This record gives sequence, structure tokens and C-alpha cells, in this order.
Amino acid sequence: MAAHLKKRVYEEFSKVVQQHPHEEAPAKKLRLTKPSKSAALHIDLCKASNPTDALQYLVQFARKPVEAESVEGVVRILLEHYYKETDSSVRLKIASLLGLLSKTQGFLPDCIVDDVINILNNEKSHQVLAQLMDTLLVIGTQLPENISLRHRMVEVACKNLYDTYFGVRNKCLQLLGCLGSVDKPLSKEGEGVAAGAAPKDVLSIISDYFEDQDPRVRTAAIKAMLQLHERGIKLQQTIYSQACKLLCDDYEQVRSVAVQMVWVLSQLYSESIVPIPSSSEEIRLVDDSFGKISHMVSDGSWVVRVQAAKLLGSMHQVSPHFLEQTLDKKLMSDLRRKRTAHERAKELYTSGEFSSGRKWADDAPKERVDTMAVNLIDSGACGAFVHGLEDEMYEVRIAAVEALCALAQSSPSFAEKCLDFLVDMFNDEIEEVRLQSIHVLRQISTHITLREDQLDTVLAVLEDSSRDIREALHELLCYTNVSTKECIQLALLELLKNLTKYPTDRNSVWKCLKFLGSRHPTLVLPIVPELLSTHPYFDTPEPDMDDPAYIAVLVLVFNAAKSCPTMSALFSDHTFRHYAYLRDSLSHLVPQLRLPCGKLSGVSESSGPASSLESAQRFLQDSLTRVCTVQHLEAPGAQDLLEFTIRDLQRLGELQTELAGAADFCATYLRCQLLLMKALQEKLWNVAVPLYLKQNAMASAAVKQILEETYKLEFLYSGLETRQVAIIHHVRLQAKALQLVLTARTRRGVEPLLSVSEKFLQEVDAFQRLFIAELPHFQDSFVEKLLDLMPRLVACKPLDLVKILQTTLRQSGFLHLKLPEQIHRASATIIEPTGESDNPLRFTSGLVVALDIDATLEHVQDPQTWVKVQVMYPDGQSHVIHPKPGDFRNPGPGRHRLITQVYLSHTAWTEPCQIEVRLLLAYSSSASRVPAPKTPAWNESAEGLPPSENSIEGTIPFSKPVKVFIMPKPARR
Repeated sequence: MAAHLKKRVYEEFSKVVQQHPHEEAPAKKLRLTKPSKSAALHIDLCKASNPTDALQYLVQFARKPVEAESVEGVVRILLEHYYKETDSSVRLKIASLLGLLSKTQGFLPDCIVDDVINILNNEKSHQVLAQLMDTLLVIGTQLPENISLRHRMVEVACKNLYDTYFGVRNKCLQLLGCLGSVDKPLSKEGEGVAAGAAPKDVLSIISDYFEDQDPRVRTAAIKAMLQLHERGIKLQQTIYSQACKLLCDDYEQVRSVAVQMVWVLSQLYSESIVPIPSSSEEIRLVDDSFGKISHMVSDGSWVVRVQAAKLLGSMHQVSPHFLEQTLDKKLMSDLRRKRTAHERAKELYTSGEFSSGRKWADDAPKERVDTMAVNLIDSGACGAFVHGLEDEMYEVRIAAVEALCALAQSSPSFAEKCLDFLVDMFNDEIEEVRLQSIHVLRQISTHITLREDQLDTVLAVLEDSSRDIREALHELLCYTNVSTKECIQLALLELLKNLTKYPTDRNSVWKCLKFLGSRHPTLVLPIVPELLSTHPYFDTPEPDMDDPAYIAVLVLVFNAAKSCPTMSALFSDHTFRHYAYLRDSLSHLVPQLRLPCGKLSGVSESSGPASSLESAQRFLQDSLTRVCTVQHLEAPGAQDLLEFTIRDLQRLGELQTELAGAADFCATYLRCQLLLMKALQEKLWNVAVPLYLKQNAMASAAVKQILEETYKLEFLYSGLETRQVAIIHHVRLQAKALQLVLTARTRRGVEPLLSVSEKFLQEVDAFQRLFIAELPHFQDSFVEKLLDLMPRLVACKPLDLVKILQTTLRQSGFLHLKLPEQIHRASATIIEPTGESDNPLRFTSGLVVALDIDATLEHVQDPQTWVKVQVMYPDGQSHVIHPKPGDFRNPGPGRHRLITQVYLSHTAWTEPCQIEVRLLLAYSSSASRVPAPKTPAWNESAEGLPPSENSIEGTIPFSKPVKVFIMPKPARR
């Protein structure tokens, strides 16, 4: 479009020049070139009078971007100055820049390898040598397919492994780990190597440096070995003994990476047999490594302890008796192998029953216990998890809890044994440790059953002041099995105390009791008369249905009654009435029950959920199929069909919650089509504009509403595929075309239309590029007709463009909407404040008062970025608050919890008034779900891309407003 406008301007200018030939002047051609980076760098370095100035120029140059075409020239200039430079600090910076430039996208650094190796062989400074090795490593990682070049770099690294500076040896080992391979043997050339030494492979060369005198080099050697493992090269079992020795190294960094190495070898050779030192016994390598890593849980460094505890959780192949020993601090039989009865009898026979007296002390005990000599595993492995759970650092305790969880999930017997230890962690002084312990116990709850003493310890946490701790415990009790009816009574009593002390936990407590009742119907049955306060002979008073504690008891009983049909015989008459009430008001907590005849008044019976869902899905598909015939009907009949279908879909979403998202999505899409159809009706376009100004205003309002609805369709629903996103953008494109036509009919002159027309054509072109794979599904649509007319549209005048758009809009076909498998609508429910209180929240005007917000979010993507809280005051003022990321919790997939505070402030009022609080979902068209186009390079034309500064931003209300009474009082004087 921009090129076409330039062409038209040029033609107009040519006509003017032909009318005034005496003013004609020779055309001057201008050539735009980019300044040479290499030349500028060369000039700067030549100006430098001392090393400090040169360093300053190099630092400034490093901050500027360099294009791929200029990199080679810049590298040559740097190398030229490197050969001349005598100061080591400048050479170090140049070597660093060479590595930085090698990462430039589009530049192949293989052309500078020879130069880097050449200056590396002649360099005397150790620091510069280390930087040059790092540059070689960068070049090698940029050329993964050049095997010969990488092998050459590995040989260079082997030659420099004998450098006296630890930094050079570190970089050489790092290069061997990242680029080395076991295909070709290597020979280390340097001092101390025999002339006819046999070549070694990379693994042997690196393992030689496990015993280097410098701890930093030992660390680098182990990291290089781990890097080879990550690249898929199988490590040798022979290095296991070396790695075990490094577990006792004096330096923390060495022990940390040695633990990782032992763990890696235990996963590679888990079933291999290794000997026990100073013993004839043998043991599986995974068991041996488990004992050694367990010993590191008692290391002097807390970093090593955390790492060891985390790695223990992933060792699922360890033998059960080794695993269970980690929970007991007592040594098991001095950790010695027990002899069989035959071996003991044979030894007794050979020694003789009585002493002969011929030899001194021949009747002394034959066996002397030396636990340090015959241990199968180190004594530190005994009670390793006990040590970890009692560690002074909370990071170690959290790691130990997580490791216990991972091992208990794969071993039910171990889960039962570690239960007491996890329950004890509920009393930890750090909230994060307590919370993690609750989450861990929740994950292994299928393997365990709580005793009464354990449940008592667990329920004590309900008095915690942290809402997160209490809600996590409620979630734990939902999935926990208890052993006796006394446990049920104890749990109910403590939960009711929790409800009294923290009324905001109401929904969480009710949900907990729902699952507690459904999991233990046989334990609830004996205590039903006590819970409901019923008597076999006397009538008892009817409890208050507004009491949350009574509702909690009913939720427990009704959920237990679902699996216990005989329980309903214990209900009184008012209990059946209360059931009918709760079934309607709290249907998500109270299940459908089969009650005796005559007790079903007011209780709705429903058919099977599976059959109703299938029939609802068929109805939804039939409705969409029926709507496809709308283009063959006259305008009044088509509008009636759309209105009836929208009404049916809205009702379907209310009745069938599983299809609510899909039904609302279809209804919103059809509403856009209905608005478009009404705006394009015949009488609006066949009469002069001044006679139908009212209809023109109605069409403008319809366009605005369609645009708002399309943004709702795109950002309020999750699970959309590219097809649905393309259809949404197609409707938006139709609305913008109608907006352009209305602009042309209401404004005079061509100038206002030029920019709008150009912008519209850019959006059509962007639609084609973004959804090119979906265009075959847009047959006989508005955008297909536009793309066929695109050459004509680019060349025509704005008024002709408007006429073409008007005709194309009215002749376009109806696009059939195909739904994805699963589609969900983002929704939010504000739990607190409830909006039921008539007591105003009083505060002094000019100051602030905090209002607690508690809301649940469903199917919201990235709520930390897009969810906002809006407060509407009675005078029309509106405040939008963006909650902190830490205010959001993620209790499950697709679910989020917002717990935050908003601060209210206003001038003094004469009487209390209500404010409205609601949640908003923000959106930005720049963050669209459209597949992003390829970003053009710096030298490519970007004329076809829509300008980013025109991105549309807005908010969508996605929760019901809650009204809160507030009363700002005048300040006292």
C-alpha cells in the first residue's frame, strides 16, 4: 500500500513537471550506506596512545551491536591489533571480543579458527590463554557439524592441560567436556609424557585430573565428565571408586559435584556388583552409592546436604532394607552380614566344645567386632533422613521431606514407616517447611491410614494463623483415610473450631467435610444420631439453617449417606427439608440421594449424567448445523433463527456446566453475526445518508459491540485452535470494514480516508500472512473475496475502496464454526467480601482502609499478568488495582486462588453507600494468540507488518460484582 501511494505521488509530480518544463532539474541519485564498523574500530584503536585508552575504546565497542556482514572485517581488525599489542589486559579484552563476535547470528566463525589457534600457541600470559580457550569453546559450540574442526580444538586443549595456571586447565577440561568424543584416541603432549605413551580417550584424560592438586581443577574435571554424560556419552564404571574418594575431599565444591557423579553412575550401573572395602562381601552398586550419598546428608556444608537429600529421592532402585534403615539411627547388627545356622555350626565344630588348655586363650571369643572394617554401608546412612529432617537449615529439611515423598510414592511399605516423621514436621518452626510437609503427605495419602494420635498432631495445625497452611491441611484431610469413628469425631470437632475461629475458611471446611464423609461412610453411620441430635422417642428442636457449623455437619452426613442407603432412616423430617434446600443452594457440596418414598417432595431427580451430557452435545452440534442455513433465508427469518439459537445456547450453558464454555462461545459468535446482519440490512444502504442518521448511529454502535465481543472471544476462552482464532479475526475484519464504510458516509473529504484505508489494507495483508494455512477453509467468505480483489483495491481510490467493501460485505457467506474438543471460559468467583453485611466499613476520610479480597479463578491463563481488581465508587470514580504476583496460588490445574488486599479511600460522605468490587481480565492485541510471524532482519523491508503502536488494550469483567457498604467519616478536629 505504501509503495502504491508513493507511485501515485510520483505520477502527480510528473504531471506538474510536464506543465512547467523550464523548472525541470537534473535528478540526483542518493545512495544510503551504513558506516563501516571495522573502519571506525580501526580509527579508534589507532588513536589510542596507551593501553588504558585502547581498553576504553574496546569496552565502548562491545556495547554496540554488530551486523553479521561486518563481523569478519571487525575480527580481522581485532586480530591485527592483537599481534601488535604488548599489554596483556588489552589482548585479554580482544580475545573476549572474538568469542562474543563468534556468537553473532549469521556469521560462521570457522574462518578465524586458524588465527585463534596460532595466537594461542604463541601466547605467554596465562589469563589470556584461558580467555582464548574460552573463545575456542564458543566457536566449537557454534559449529556442531564440523567434526574435524572440533577434534582439532580438543587436541589443542590436551596440549595445554599441563599449564601451571588453574584457569587454563579449567577451560581445557571444560572444552573437553563440551566438544570431546570417544571416537578417536588422543595423546597428551607436554612435559612429563613418555615418548611412546599409548594414546588415551577423552574419558581417561579427564579422569586423570580427579586428583589434581587444585580443588578448582578437580571440580572442573568432574563437571566435564558430567557434561559428557549429558551429551549422551556413556561413562566408564571404573571411575566409580575415584568419585567415591572425592566425597571426602576437603573442599565443598568438589564434594558437591562428586555427589552428582556418584548418583549418575548409580543410574548407569545400578545392578553391577562392587566389593566392600576390607571385606570379602559384595554389594549392588546402587545400594553402595545410596549409602555413600546418605552419608553426605551429614556433610559439613549445607549446600552439599541439600544436594544429597534431593538426589536420594530419585534412587528408586535401592533395596528395601537399605531404604528403611535411613529412618532408624540404630546400627543394624553392626551393619554386618548375618551368618547362616550351618556356618555357625561348622565353626563351633571346628573350634571344639571345650578348651584343651594346650594353647593360651584358645577359649576366647573367636569374633571381634570392628564396625569400621566390616560395614556394608557407612554408619551415616543409618538414620540419614532423620538427620535431614532435624537439620538446622530449613533448606535441608525441605529437601529431605521432598525426597521422602518421592521414595514413599514408589514404596507403600516405606510410606507407612515414614508417616510418623512427616507428621512430626507439621510442628516445624518455618512455615515453608510445614506447608511442604502437608503437601507431601497429601501426595502419599493413598498409601497410608492415620491413627488417632497421628490425626491429633495433624489437626493441631488448624490453629495456625496462616491461611495457606490451613487450606493445605483441609486439602490433605480430603484425601486421607482414618481408622476409627473417634477419628471422624475428632476431625469434625477440630474443623468446627477452625470454622468458629476463622469464618473465612467456610468454603474450604465444607469441601473438606464433603470428601471426609464420602470416604468414610461406615465410620459416619454409628455417630449420625449424635451428629444430628436426634432421639428415638422425643422430638428435638430444629437447628438454624443459617449456622455454618450445622451446614458443615449436614455436608458430612449427606455425603456419607450416598454410599450408605440405610443412613437415611436415621434422618428426621426437618433433615429431609434441609437436604432439599442444600441440594438447590449448595449442589456442588451435597450429592443426589435416593430417599424413601414420600420424602422426595421438593427434591429434583435427575437422569444419568452421561446420557444428559451426550444429548447436550448433540443439541449443540445440531444448533450449529441448523444455523448454517441462515444465508439461504430472508433477512427477517435469518435474524429470528439467530436470536432463537442464541437463546437456546445460553440456556444450555446454564443447565449443562460441562458445556458452558462451548455454548457461551457459540452464542457470542452468533451474536456478532446477528449484529453484523442487522447493520447491513437493505434499507440502511439504499437511502441517502441524512434520512437515516439514526440507523447510521445504530450501525456504529453495532460495530463497537462486535469489536468488544471479538476480544472477549479471543481472550476470555481457553482451548482455542488456530481455526477458531482465524474466524474471530475474520469477524473483526468485517467489523472494521463496516467501520470504514460508515466513516466514509459520515465524513466529508478524502483526506480522513487515506490513512484509514491504508491501515485496513495492511490488516488484510497481515491476516493473509498469519492465517495462510487456514485460508482453504474460508471459501466464499469476506476475506477470500477481498484477497481476490487485492490488486484492484491497492490501485483504487479510497471512495472506490469503500464501495467495493460495502458490496463485498453484503455478499459474503456465513462461516461455519467448528468447535475444538475442549473449550473453557475464564471465570472468577469472589468469596470475600460476601456483600451480605449491612454494617458499613467505617474509616476516616483522607486515610485508607484495607478490604480483604478472596476469589477463585477458573481457566485463566497467566493470572499474575492479566487479572486486575476494579473498585467502583458511587460518584462514578473507578480504581483498578493490579495484585502482586505473590497474591496468587495455584491449588490445581486450571485453577487459581487470589488472596489480596485493596486499599479504599475517599472524601467524607453524609451516609453509608455501596461500592462495587469486581475482577477484570486485561488483554492486549499485541499479546494475541495468533502464531507470531517471523521477525524480519535489519536489512529486510518491514512495510507489510502492522504497526505495533496501534495495539488495542482493554479489560473484560469476568466476575459478578460484589457490593460493600463503606462510610468515610469526616476527620475530627
